[in-house]
Amino acid sequence: MATQSIAILDFGSQLTKVIARRVRECNVHSRIYPFGVTPETLRADGVVGVILSGGPDSVKAKGSPHPHPGVFEMGLPVLGICYGAQLIGQQLGGVVGRGMQGEYGRARMTRTGPSLLLPDEAPAEHDVWMSHFDAVTELPAGFVATASTADAPMAVIENTSRRIFGVQYHPEVMHTDFGQDLLQRFLIDIAGCRPDWTMSSIVEEQVAAIRAQVGNERAICGLSGGVDSSVAAALVHKAIGNQLTCVY
Repeated sequence: MATQSIAILDFGSQLTKVIARRVRECNVHSRIYPFGVTPETLRADGVVGVILSGGPDSVKAKGSPHPHPGVFEMGLPVLGICYGAQLIGQQLGGVVGRGMQGEYGRARMTRTGPSLLLPDEAPAEHDVWMSHFDAVTELPAGFVATASTADAPMAVIENTSRRIFGVQYHPEVMHTDFGQDLLQRFLIDIAGCRPDWTMSSIVEEQVAAIRAQVGNERAICGLSGGVDSSVAAALVHKAIGNQLTCVY
């Protein structure tokens, strides 16, 4: 059975790798892509869901990074985090405003309506970690706001029919209550990922692929002694044993 993968589009956030780790802690494989990756590449890689990272830019600034618009038309579930949520608001026909009070640090968030994204175990009010100045001020068609903070009335936005969601806060950081539960809700309940990926499973997949490619032939590895070539040599040797010759 093929490995399911979540694509994380990187918009320059310092937390992009943290998002990837949090996804893998849910036993779901994740891969980081440049923000402009094409839908064709994502389809070829078998991606089953997309997360848009945060970022330091303003979506309103000239030259700020934006995803390929076709990403929203793939029929895949999408979760935008902070800057990613603002991109969803802007690119799908809503309005992102400036001039309101920004939020930096812990904020109290309150549910304002039924939510598919927010975990059931999260109370009506709980703490989240904010780092933004811009925010969605007018929703795109088909979206509803399901939670708010004092300075972000649309802290969570959802279009359940298209399975596109945005959160103004950072669920990937430990300071956000129930943040990991929200990611798991998106990955398992919404994107339908099987929580069966582990580091050992990816090794097994690579070993099987090497065996299939080499067959009964022999292979040569140029071993420099660095990490990359040493790991490659170990994987190939695990797959084909004495069929491998290493050259130092």
